[in-house]
Amino acid sequence: MSKLILVPTPIGNIGDITIRALEVLKSAGLILAEDTRTSRILLDHYSITVPLRSHHKFNEHRSLEAVCDNIERGTVTALISDAGTPGISDPGFLLVRRCIEREIPVESLPGPTAFVPALVASGLPSDRFCFEGFLPHKKGRLKRITSLASEERTMIFYESPFRVVKTLGQLAEALGGDRRASVSREMTKKFEETIRGTLSSLAEHFRNTPPRGEFVIVIAGTSLKDHPEETD
Repeated sequence: MSKLILVPTPIGNIGDITIRALEVLKSAGLILAEDTRTSRILLDHYSITVPLRSHHKFNEHRSLEAVCDNIERGTVTALISDAGTPGISDPGFLLVRRCIEREIPVESLPGPTAFVPALVASGLPSDRFCFEGFLPHKKGRLKRITSLASEERTMIFYESPFRVVKTLGQLAEALGGDRRASVSREMTKKFEETIRGTLSSLAEHFRNTPPRGEFVIVIAGTSLKDHPEETD
């Protein structure tokens, strides 16, 4: 049966891909990739020669119907992003929604994503958490941050090395500099690192140490602040 299959790919270490994911990619009729140059490295490593086509945030709106038409004609289509699970801070949502609207089967494989290992490694409660992804760059940014000041659950953010210092400073100002937090970077890669402390101490650390790599920021919710003895 023709369908859309979302296939997670490694977030750093090329070995972090499941046997099932490789089987799906090898048997698909078409692979949609966020950046074909990046994905070609992975596919070549595993000798996958399935046709590859770009599907990214700049073309996904205009390509939705063509992709769906192709699936309906019988092409099993796999969607991958540059790293991690498609649709999680990466293209994928719009295509999934359109396939559902057109009653095209959609399947999502389990696999790598950066925020789960960062959360577990943070030492902060992981039984209840909220994933915020990337904060807005400009419009609505401070409003979003301020709205999280009373959030009881552990909070998770993605950030780039170019804005991580600014973000940690703004979070410290809105949530309190003494709020417990963790910053992980380069997950699964050679220089993977997790630093734990308070928002103020983490902001100071990265002001003094040039940030490199992609970052996951994990912050304690107000429930831990009010009851610090309640940790996992």
